[in-house]
Amino acid sequence: MKATWKVHVAAPMIVFQEPVAKTFQLLGEEEEEKEKGKKKKVVELAAHFRTVLPVRIVSEPNRFVKTRVSGELSDFLTIRRDSAQESYLPIMFIDEMSMRSKHLEEISSDSQATVNLTVSYEPTSVAKLLLLTSTARSTHQLMRHGFKDKDIDELRGLFTETSILLLMITFFVSTLHLLFDALAFKNDISFWKGRKSMVGLSTKTLLWRCFSQTIIFFYLFDQDTSLLVLIPSGISTIIEYWKVTIAYKISISFRHGIRFGSHSAEESETDSIDSQAMRYLSFLLIRLIIAGAIYSLLYHPHKSWRSWILETSANGVYALGFLFMLPQLFVNYKLKSVAHLPWRAFMYKAFNTFIDDLFAFVITMPTAHRMACFRDDIVFLVYLYQKWLYPVDYTRINEFGEGGEDDKKKDSESKEAKEGGDGIQKKIQEKEESGEGGARRRKN
Repeated sequence: MKATWKVHVAAPMIVFQEPVAKTFQLLGEEEEEKEKGKKKKVVELAAHFRTVLPVRIVSEPNRFVKTRVSGELSDFLTIRRDSAQESYLPIMFIDEMSMRSKHLEEISSDSQATVNLTVSYEPTSVAKLLLLTSTARSTHQLMRHGFKDKDIDELRGLFTETSILLLMITFFVSTLHLLFDALAFKNDISFWKGRKSMVGLSTKTLLWRCFSQTIIFFYLFDQDTSLLVLIPSGISTIIEYWKVTIAYKISISFRHGIRFGSHSAEESETDSIDSQAMRYLSFLLIRLIIAGAIYSLLYHPHKSWRSWILETSANGVYALGFLFMLPQLFVNYKLKSVAHLPWRAFMYKAFNTFIDDLFAFVITMPTAHRMACFRDDIVFLVYLYQKWLYPVDYTRINEFGEGGEDDKKKDSESKEAKEGGDGIQKKIQEKEESGEGGARRRKN
């Protein structure tokens, strides 16, 4: 039996966007290909064909009141008159959220003559239809506000390729991640802002964090990583530079230029322990970096020499970052104390580290950055073990004349209590003196 109605839905199958940067062997590539890549500085938009066409049809029967149909839903309704009764044709639409960048194939002179097209069909509900269309409109609004196609594509992947349960958990932990990020930044800044001594703290680790965070930020930027990962990395880089200026007591002025402060005897002792740990690590460090860089240059293709430098530097940072976290552990072991560490900021960062483990499976990021999330878990567990092994007595001043990070609060409370006690004692003494003076007057 032939149907008496038809439903037509149109969707563009050709889109124009920047082509994916081609990679090639930096050594051994033909000179013509290299010169061609150098001359092509201006990036031109290329035609891409959509290899997937996701068709969705609302399968559940619904009865609508014509005057109460929302504007979003009315765009999908095609009214049909059957004698005195009005009905609507089946709701069919193209799911734009399921059409991602990885489904695009560039059309060029070097491409294949034939292109595969996969048409998928899936029944859906009115609620999901409204959710998908509302989300699609929101992504278009984000693009008008300057978001890149890469970021929009990541959002589409979260909604279409992630289960609803995992998506809800991701949104919940994303809120916690932002909260812990803010608290970690706040406590880290508070700890270092009033820091006058570097006793018990590894300055070499601070320098390494500053260097590695800079390399990681530019590597993530080069890899077009999601802004959810890139923005916190940029903020952390700025804070690490600021912490280095405090650790080395650097002051900058127009009159005197850049000046470095002097270190005390206790700080020099910590530096000697720190240098001892670095000597053990540097022997292995330099050889591994050189070997990894040569291997990547010979056997892996890259977009450019700059991309190779950033990638090999980032891989060295990720792989050896674990080793450079060890000097602080070595200092803690030698001093048999962890009272000098900013534990509030550490704990917030630890919570975020475990949250990053979940993001590692949801958000698109380089494999090296994903492995670094699990590397940090081990370090924080060792820090927690040292905190249990060397318990902090906040009522006792340590061998360097300092206590834990709560000492300032305790000192201020004891000072206020002392001042209050002195005031009460002074009032009692004045009262006794006034009583003795009155007794003398009565006697006279």
